[in-house]
Amino acid sequence: MNLLLDTHVALWAIADSPHLPDVARGFITDPANTVWISAASIWEIAIKHSLGRGDMPVSGQEALDYFIAAGYRLLAVEPVHAAAVEALDRHHQDPFDRLLVAQALVEPLRLMTHDATVARYHNSIIRV
Repeated sequence: MNLLLDTHVALWAIADSPHLPDVARGFITDPANTVWISAASIWEIAIKHSLGRGDMPVSGQEALDYFIAAGYRLLAVEPVHAAAVEALDRHHQDPFDRLLVAQALVEPLRLMTHDATVARYHNSIIRV
């Protein structure tokens, strides 16, 4: 299965955080699955880290280095992803989350999130 991790799940995974649910850890470590990280998540981390937010303890570059070291695949933001955001319902206002949903639906990938609102977009989204 091709999994696209949302930003929080991705950060929990690289930090081996106790916040990462066991079911998510199982999906991520299953060698049959390919784990993807969106450039949008790295952008979100970089912006929030540069603003000095306490919930973003690593820089965008550090996160990128960790994701690469973990063997995750990197997903570029393509024009078709950006355009697909327009067709999404207004469940969520966060532009990063909306872009991740659009990427998952366009590619297709199974988006893994802890956010119940994001999970409302499609039945292929895995809420952990």
